[in-house]
Amino acid sequence: MKKYPALVFILIFSINTVFGQNDNNSYTKAEKEINTIYQKILREYSSDKAFIKNLKATQRIWIQFRDAEVKARYPNQTSGYYGSVYPECVSNLKTQLTNERIKTLKVWLVGIEEGDVCAGSVKRKN
Repeated sequence: MKKYPALVFILIFSINTVFGQNDNNSYTKAEKEINTIYQKILREYSSDKAFIKNLKATQRIWIQFRDAEVKARYPNQTSGYYGSVYPECVSNLKTQLTNERIKTLKVWLVGIEEGDVCAGSVKRKN
């Protein structure tokens, strides 16, 4: 009977470790994807210097926004305040925010339907 608490602890620790790795892997994957998309946009629109300047500025601001959003959700507290799942929660939030930004950036690669008069600097689909 006394062995069960240790077994339960090991099981919970293993589950947290696996999910934590998955969460971190999801964020790592999202970071790689956003960087790949960003680099493709820079190459594809390289002749539009004004756009590139503004894209770089918005990406820097977006990173500041992402980090501020994490701090708003998880303000600095004493160690352990948010529990043992805190790293996974932060990773999940960063993944969510990064995936939303990826959707925004992909527009410049995919393009907008011909006839959209508000397309701005986004290329038109062929």
